[in-house]
Amino acid sequence: MLMADRSRNFMVFPHQQNLGLELSAEPPFQETYKALINSKSINIEDIAVSPIAEECELPLIDLSMLKLGRPESEKCKAQIAKASQEWGFFQVVNHGISNEIFENMRREQGQVFKKPFHEKEMCFPAGAYRWGTPSATRLRQLSWSEAFHVPMIDISSGGGISSLSSTMEHFATTVSDLAQKLAEILAEKMGQESTYFKENCVPSSCYLRMNRYPPCPISEISGMMPHTDSDFLTILHQDQIGGLQLVKDGKWFAVKPNPEALIINIGDLFQAWSNDVYKSVEHRVVTNKQVERFSTAYFLCPSYETKIQSCMEPSVYKQFSFREFRQQVQHDVKKLGYKIGLPRFII
Repeated sequence: MLMADRSRNFMVFPHQQNLGLELSAEPPFQETYKALINSKSINIEDIAVSPIAEECELPLIDLSMLKLGRPESEKCKAQIAKASQEWGFFQVVNHGISNEIFENMRREQGQVFKKPFHEKEMCFPAGAYRWGTPSATRLRQLSWSEAFHVPMIDISSGGGISSLSSTMEHFATTVSDLAQKLAEILAEKMGQESTYFKENCVPSSCYLRMNRYPPCPISEISGMMPHTDSDFLTILHQDQIGGLQLVKDGKWFAVKPNPEALIINIGDLFQAWSNDVYKSVEHRVVTNKQVERFSTAYFLCPSYETKIQSCMEPSVYKQFSFREFRQQVQHDVKKLGYKIGLPRFII
């Protein structure tokens, strides 16, 4: 039986409390989701989300071409736009961000996830530390992962660790610049002014998310359940374990890790803004039975008051604010157990 320490909102195991043993760093997945993990809860729909998928390599774009003069620069921009239309995902190399930044981020990330479980939610302001899927009513809705989802304005707290704070800030600043550059290119290829993203996607409205996917004994459980991202752009740095999968032409594909590349994907807001030209593609992370996986994602988001409106007519979507979109997503997840997203806003 588990006992809840309501003052800190975490679970304490009796044998650890009584014996004075050091609390584990692992979230209590097995105990919390025992009813879902029970074999009786596994049905044909859960098995249908098998992690088996054909491996693919995402379109690879060399950003150094942007500095080689107009013909090469235009070719690079066209590649970015094409990948965003056809895949919704692409990877970039020669992006100008040093390996040292990524190595420091990975080291600090590993350290904060090693903290005892009951201390993790106190590392950043309330709500930043997340694990599992509180709204899950089915096995397929459970995400076997933990994360620190930190607003940029809260990075300075750094879990009380100065090295973590400075590393996160350095990482976020450099990746933010890249996100703005890519957004400008995608806007330009739509024949639109790029100032919209600079004016609305300011540092205070963006997020950094550090992810950890512990080993999972049950293959039917996802590390992150299928979803689309509720932002303009996501920039992902991942380790070499693999596990990221995406849908293309109605089929799941496993993304082959590339140690030199950053992964970029289009979010829901960019799909709405581009009037369905750029695609926000469903993706997931599958679990691994033996090893843990780490990644860090930067989310280019606008302020909650920002109006999202298609940049061409006839518009596929009605105008909505980012706040309205987030509230609708949260309502659906709470009520249904999963996100609906953009279809809620089709005219």
